[in-house]
Amino acid sequence: MHDSVLRYLVRDFSEPIKDPVWKNIAVSRALLRLIEMPAFQKLNGIKQLGPTYLVYPGATHTRLNHSLGVLHLSRRMILHLLMNGGASASEEAGITLEGVKAFLCAALLHDVGHYPYAHSLKELEVASHEALTAQRVREPDISGLISGEVGTDPGLVAAIIDPHVPYQGREDVELYRNLLSGVLDPDKLDYLNRDAYFCGVPYGVQDVDFVFAEIRTHAHGLAVTEKGLTAVESVLFSKYLMYRSVYWHKTVRIATAMIKKAVALGLRQGVLAPEELYWLDDQEFYARTREHEFPPFSLIPRVAERRLYKQIAAVPFVEGNPFHRSLRDLDTRLAVEAALAREAAGLSGAAVPAHAVIIDIPEPIRFEIDVPVLYEQAGRVAPYPESGSVFSPEIVRGFGGTLRRLGLFAEVDPDLQRALERIGPAEILQRGP
Repeated sequence: MHDSVLRYLVRDFSEPIKDPVWKNIAVSRALLRLIEMPAFQKLNGIKQLGPTYLVYPGATHTRLNHSLGVLHLSRRMILHLLMNGGASASEEAGITLEGVKAFLCAALLHDVGHYPYAHSLKELEVASHEALTAQRVREPDISGLISGEVGTDPGLVAAIIDPHVPYQGREDVELYRNLLSGVLDPDKLDYLNRDAYFCGVPYGVQDVDFVFAEIRTHAHGLAVTEKGLTAVESVLFSKYLMYRSVYWHKTVRIATAMIKKAVALGLRQGVLAPEELYWLDDQEFYARTREHEFPPFSLIPRVAERRLYKQIAAVPFVEGNPFHRSLRDLDTRLAVEAALAREAAGLSGAAVPAHAVIIDIPEPIRFEIDVPVLYEQAGRVAPYPESGSVFSPEIVRGFGGTLRRLGLFAEVDPDLQRALERIGPAEILQRGP
């Protein structure tokens, strides 16, 4: 089995695709058929980082670029695992030809159901993009190619992408799930490098050659050698810096919050059904919202034109603050925003629509450290927190705490901003209205 997987990964991947980050991405002819499908090509219409190009003009790379990169790194990861551990280790880990083919299909197709504008719609009451992807993978056009040409089970591919999909086959689905989504997974290694490249910043760059040289198979997933601890530390700190400087840049948060507020109100008031947001690229999303005479939808073209709201106040998010915890509920947040708009209208003497005021609360960030550390000379494995790394669990938890900030954004209107200042925005964000 070990040799057959190696032959597949080397001989079958004969079709080159040029890529600015990884230079040459080799794919098999069967996977090229999947790449050529309209469902995959549609990812070329979805920017990987949504409105981040408003701050970093080069950040116009797409979900299609990223998906090809994840496929490339997934293939390289399996090759290194096979070579690092040898035949006995790969067989002990349960790496099979059918499983590897399914894993690579999952790596390539994992974003087929992704929404436009990055994660602007993530918090809303819509199906997860993983669930949509798993659904699409099992439809006849894609599943037929996966089973007939790639030679693997579409159900396994769907189960690797979406952990809520049950799988009753003989393959170790947990192994491939953990390879695709973990501490040193190909998804993260591609997006950190790719996003840094297109934004023109150095923070996300990872040494993937070193990463792959220091990983081993272990108990349904990966382990990292003692020497490879620096790779984990690099990913942790890079992810922190990318969130601080790129993903959660203040202007990106404002643009994302405006899109989210428009769609949230559209869904709450029945202007949009959740199903109308599925399978759209950026332009189709823009066109779909323009079909409706609904004032909050004016926020979406404003983002595209960079006519953004202004930040009025920002405070650290405190998990122990009951008001902060309550704002994680979208209905509560919309009600508080509406109350602020009404109070501001009373003070300013002018109408203030509910969508003129937005409270932004970033979602929790997971900095993964659940990777075993392999001490090869001593012949033992230990959890990462026992490795002595400077990035202890407490330090890593602090990353998220320093990044998460409640923001109050509002229409750029002097009367409205004066009214909000009179209300005391910083105090409201701390204690509530």
